[in-house]
Amino acid sequence: MASVLNVSAYLFTRIDDAVALRPVLRDRADAARIKGTILLAEEGINLFLAGDADAVRGFVAALRDDERFAALTTKESWSDDQPFGKMLVKVKREIIRMDHPTVRPDDGRAPAVAPATLRRWLDDGHDDAGRDVVLLDTRNAFEVDYGTFDGAVDLRIVRFTQFPDAAAAVCDDWAGKTVVSFCTGGIRCEKAAIHLREQGVEAFQLDGGILGYFAHEGGAHWNGECFVFDEREALGPDLAPRA
Repeated sequence: MASVLNVSAYLFTRIDDAVALRPVLRDRADAARIKGTILLAEEGINLFLAGDADAVRGFVAALRDDERFAALTTKESWSDDQPFGKMLVKVKREIIRMDHPTVRPDDGRAPAVAPATLRRWLDDGHDDAGRDVVLLDTRNAFEVDYGTFDGAVDLRIVRFTQFPDAAAAVCDDWAGKTVVSFCTGGIRCEKAAIHLREQGVEAFQLDGGILGYFAHEGGAHWNGECFVFDEREALGPDLAPRA
């Protein structure tokens, strides 16, 4: 039985002391023998951690004791081996770089679609209002090549900073339709949905991203695997590492 707990989580929340918080979290993770990556920025936190289940869950619980991180939710999966070589805590300008300062999820999220709702829409061929649904993959091209939703729009971007221009080139095709942006864990599609709504697109984000969808709906309407940024490389709809 797989014994290493892997968690991913992010939260857009104002952090004014990221530089001071960095060594605190690093020391706490080292003491718990946890490995992975934590990104801190003024706009929030993004983390990928792996280790003993009690240690990882205890680390997350301690984070939530800070009211800024009380709403942090994690996505869990398991592996036989530790997928990270070390523990890194970094301070960045953005926890996911978009270079659009007006996009501030900490000031208010875009509407989210639950995995069960998205599956129902895809089963029915339309949303609850009868509108066509456009699935928009906000990930980089090499990630999409591992797998994506059936019929999803793939912008073939190399980095997320290219998303606004790439989307602008095709968004006229989405008039009168409901756009659901998605990504691995939710962080990119959250910013993407806010940006698209600023441009007048009826956009939503997939709550919890692909991994959240896998956890609730398995591989329905999905083709392939989901790339992850650790030594597991990719996960199937059962959240198990690729063979």
